[in-house]
Amino acid sequence: MEDLELPKAAIFDLDGTLLDSVDLHALAWQEAMVKFGHDVTFEQVRSQIGKGGDKLIPVFLSERQQNEHGRDLEEWRGNWFKSTYLPLVRPFSAVPKLLQRVRETGLRIAVASSAKKDELKKYLDIAAISGLVDVATSSEDVDESKPAPDIFEVVLKKLDIEGAEAVAIGDTPYDAIAARKAGIPTIGVLCGGFTEHSPREAGCVEVYPGPSTLYARFDDTALAK
Repeated sequence: MEDLELPKAAIFDLDGTLLDSVDLHALAWQEAMVKFGHDVTFEQVRSQIGKGGDKLIPVFLSERQQNEHGRDLEEWRGNWFKSTYLPLVRPFSAVPKLLQRVRETGLRIAVASSAKKDELKKYLDIAAISGLVDVATSSEDVDESKPAPDIFEVVLKKLDIEGAEAVAIGDTPYDAIAARKAGIPTIGVLCGGFTEHSPREAGCVEVYPGPSTLYARFDDTALAK
């Protein structure tokens, strides 16, 4: 990062990065799997959170099973999450302060999420950052979710910048892999539950415990240099 100029934009993941929602998503997916006859544990599903449904479902369902009930399973999961778990989602500490600090530095702010469009607006409101985000993408904006680079490529196009002119912030190796494919360096945060080894191995240039540490040490991060 020392050879790069000050970035023009910060691109944030939402689930597990700004919002404490990973376990809730894992519960909804695991319960959906069981409801549709698949013996999948919470731990197995949790390791896949950060991917969109198009990448998560094939991990556990055969091609025949996907054709038979994959779409119904995903729809049931979405409705179950919104009715049962969405009201429990909370932001991590210092999230609005972090984004405000990013904005004060002169960077534009984007959100690159695998969430559905109707969930995305609610997430931004829960995190109290709706007024701080310049560009946001959802799963409906792309053909493939993370770890494919599609979401980041759409964000870069909307921002009209190159990958090297941005910094991504995410909690999973899937964020880092997707961002790297789009030419974007990534800061990893551990609040989503992955150990430090995972984001490092996926290519993160820096790793912090969570948004509050990123805020407290902002001037030392890739967002400010």
